Amino acid sequence: MSTRALTLAVAGLLALCTTTAQAQKSKLTWGPAPPFLPSGARFALVSGDPGKAGPFRIQLELPDGYVVPPHWHPTDEHVTVKSGAFRYGMGDAVDAKAAKTLHAGQSVNLVANMHHYAMSRGRTVITISGEGPFAITYVKASDDPRNGKPKA
Repeated sequence: MSTRALTLAVAGLLALCTTTAQAQKSKLTWGPAPPFLPSGARFALVSGDPGKAGPFRIQLELPDGYVVPPHWHPTDEHVTVKSGAFRYGMGDAVDAKAAKTLHAGQSVNLVANMHHYAMSRGRTVITISGEGPFAITYVKASDDPRNGKPKA
């Protein structure tokens, strides 16, 4: 085998190993969503720690028809749709007719303290990024899953 062929073979092998290592690092560990969200969603940590100060990124997988009742956050929330249809609206009550729909590749920045709600159409995967610590306050305490509301 010529030196050039050997060099190309080694370079190709290194590229394959690097790509495989990067793919393994990017695999997410999915589990149930945290208790501050209605049951049925799945959660994966991408980077950071939402419970601590500093940047974080998470992914949520929402089943068809999933609804997060009106709520707000003390920090901005940036949502990017990876797949499916993410629907959101502003206000203190869910209004499906007024909701805007985002599809894969689209995003929205929901500013701090803005009352908003979210829904999914079809299986939907979103990435949420922001500055921690992440907190959520429901407009109606009775909508907060942490208040002992029966899980759906």
